[in-house]
Amino acid sequence: MNTEYFIARRVAIKSERTFSKLIVRIAIAGVMLSLAVMMLSVAIIKGFKTEIQEKVRGFVGDVRIFKLDLNNSFELAPFVPNSKTLSDLKNNKDIAYFQPYATKPAIISANDEVEGINFKGIDRNFNWDYISKHLVSGRIINFADSAKATREILISSFTANRLKLKTGDNFIMYFVQNPPRKRPFKIVGIYNVGVEEIDKSFVLGDINIIRRLNNWQADEIGGIEIKLKDFARLGPASDKIYSTMEINLKSESVREYFPNIFTWLSLLDVNTRVLLILMMIVGVINMITALLIMILERTNMIGMLKAFGMTDYSIIKIFLYNALYLVGIGLVLGNILGLGLGLIQQYTHFFKLNQSSYYLSYVPVEIHLTDVILLNVATVVICFTVLVLPSLLVSRISPLKAIRFK
Repeated sequence: MNTEYFIARRVAIKSERTFSKLIVRIAIAGVMLSLAVMMLSVAIIKGFKTEIQEKVRGFVGDVRIFKLDLNNSFELAPFVPNSKTLSDLKNNKDIAYFQPYATKPAIISANDEVEGINFKGIDRNFNWDYISKHLVSGRIINFADSAKATREILISSFTANRLKLKTGDNFIMYFVQNPPRKRPFKIVGIYNVGVEEIDKSFVLGDINIIRRLNNWQADEIGGIEIKLKDFARLGPASDKIYSTMEINLKSESVREYFPNIFTWLSLLDVNTRVLLILMMIVGVINMITALLIMILERTNMIGMLKAFGMTDYSIIKIFLYNALYLVGIGLVLGNILGLGLGLIQQYTHFFKLNQSSYYLSYVPVEIHLTDVILLNVATVVICFTVLVLPSLLVSRISPLKAIRFK
């Protein structure tokens, strides 16, 4: 029988000391809350990053290719991708799909209101999976006749509210060129991505509108949007795409296209590290305090055990067993609290956010088993390592003085 473990268990379970019971409960609560807060912090930050990344890359792609020139306007210069470029993109194992597009600045006039936007031209091969998930009303554009430019258009809910428009309404759009040219459009759908930089800036329409306004050839495009299979490989995949392109083309990743958003997301990682450190310190301090109080209240017991011949190492093991037992209870309760709140939020979206400030209407949660395991292991290892120091106080207690201690 493990004598140290037996005594530690009796001390932990059968203890009748009121003050130490209170301190022990506070220590357990400290470990529980620390683990739950750390778990929720990691899950929320990962949820934020994933949701916002998906919003941005779903609309503009992961990498975009366009003509290399000195043009800094929103209107991209036309080019015709050669067969080698298209073949390289099709054979690239990192690419899920790619699609042509073009952009042209314009002004919408409706209900005595005007709004400046970017007309994003797409064709019938456009991947609608992402936009379909964010449709507030209506449907996607119907490219029934590829040879004829359709007047159907999708606008954001932000633009629709500003101009007092709804699905089925018609309006006039003035395209910025010399001289300006106007075209009528019909709203067939309204979407809400939730990213202000996108919702304020873009509408979706037929790329043939731009081709005819700019007198482009039928196969000329403004750029190519590329969606990757794994966003984690954005860096190497973007470099590989750039290395195989024509000399007159350039590429740009979504991180370069929206630097402000991704800089903000990277700062969230720093906040998470600071919060993890603070919560770990809180839990450790609580456990050290509880262990010191247990040692001081058990001074008579320590003296008796030493008088009976028990070594300092064995007595230290008693208190470490006791401390780890309390840490274990705190971990179990912390996992129940953290995972419980996380799963409730993940499936109910109970806690809401201001979408205009955070890009999301609810607090996102993304729980990974590896994160949960690592947080639990780290808590146990750090607590055990730190608790060794106060437990060494046992070796400084004299048996004679301890027996007389009251």
